[in-house]
Amino acid sequence: MIGSLIIGILAGYIASHIQKGKSSGCLGNLFLGIIGGVVGNLLFSFAHFTINDTIGELLSSIIGAVVILWLFSTRR
Repeated sequence: MIGSLIIGILAGYIASHIQKGKSSGCLGNLFLGIIGGVVGNLLFSFAHFTINDTIGELLSSIIGAVVILWLFSTRR
């Protein structure tokens, strides 16, 4: 449980810096990372990739969070 929260915070933080935005604070990064994890897992499952370790979960969450940030940046 705590590991998932840490992965969510890290994923949100890294994704916000990849998209050249500013950090949204700890709770914003956590929310972005959790939603990004869901989106990333869906994308990976569509591509028939399996995620078995912590690094894979982190990468999946980062990719999902970057996709979410990209979608929101195109709506402006």
